[in-house]
Amino acid sequence: MVRLGVNVDHVATVREARKGELPDPVAAAIVSEMAGVDGIVCHLREDRRHIRDKDLYLLKEVVKTHLNLEMAATDEMVKIATEVVPDMVTLVPEKREEVTTEGGLDVQSNPDWIEEVINQLHNHNIVVSLFVDPDVQQIKAAVRCGADYVELHTGMYANAEDLSSIADELEKLRSMAMAASKLGLGVSAGHGLNYHNVRDILDIEQIEELNIGHAIVAKAVMVGMETAVREMLEIIRRGK
Repeated sequence: MVRLGVNVDHVATVREARKGELPDPVAAAIVSEMAGVDGIVCHLREDRRHIRDKDLYLLKEVVKTHLNLEMAATDEMVKIATEVVPDMVTLVPEKREEVTTEGGLDVQSNPDWIEEVINQLHNHNIVVSLFVDPDVQQIKAAVRCGADYVELHTGMYANAEDLSSIADELEKLRSMAMAASKLGLGVSAGHGLNYHNVRDILDIEQIEELNIGHAIVAKAVMVGMETAVREMLEIIRRGK
């Protein structure tokens, strides 16, 4: 069965609107686990625009399932990751002006440094995933760098507006998931997935885990975090 990782970044985004303490992303993680999720995801950005260092350290203490830290491949973040030792690190690109992560990591352009970062994380027994566009060259580069997983960027699929484009993007994800799996990588997917468009992604048998945040947090505003998580889990467990 496909696993669900809930990203709590957007709980922190609401908190940062007032620069206060509520809502608490750590509390949201606890509720999500009680609702049955398989893991918690957070992105500690270099500009600290939502998740704070304190959040990450607290999440390490309280998360009982699987903690996936998204981060840029920088010396500062590697230092933090090797102190916290989450279950997994997902390396992502970062641009300070972006609202959210806009594309996959360009592994091909900087393979030596990415391989060095992966080696440092592996030395602390941290599983490493690379957030990449569904592109075969990026997937091959991920293998060469020693990554354990790739997380396929589903943004182009999620943003496709007509049936033809949706079908094209879905087929691209399907073929790249198959390619990654054949090359020995674990496969997850995320970005822009919601209660509707996630259904077709569930048909891709090589995808082991879906990481979803904004859609769940947006629904939680209306129905509560536990209900929002349970509704997504129900869709995933039904397989449609």
